[in-house]
Amino acid sequence: QVQLVESGGGLVQPGGSLRLSCAASGFTFSRYFMSWYRQAPGKERELVAAIATPGGSTNYAESVKGRFTISRDNAKSTVYLQMNSLKPEDTAVYYCHASGLFRYWGQGTQVTVSS
Repeated sequence: QVQLVESGGGLVQPGGSLRLSCAASGFTFSRYFMSWYRQAPGKERELVAAIATPGGSTNYAESVKGRFTISRDNAKSTVYLQMNSLKPEDTAVYYCHASGLFRYWGQGTQVTVSS
């Protein structure tokens, strides 16, 4: 059974940091391109960051460049999103996504940036 389980979301003040994790199981993680998406209320889901395999090349949405870092640990079948200098506009549900032979989505984790 394929699972993508996100964790690490929560409430943080502007300027703060959070680290999201996505633990994968049920497929060959190392063969999949991994991404983080987010969806704010009333808005479409958007790509935040992505990381390839092998090699680990990355790309980011312009709005998060220099603040967010995506990484992966193939031995742990986990992808991470380190989020620094958070802004209120980063508030959204963050989703983990796997793309390869098939596509899979996690259930999402809420990130709220507010004072």
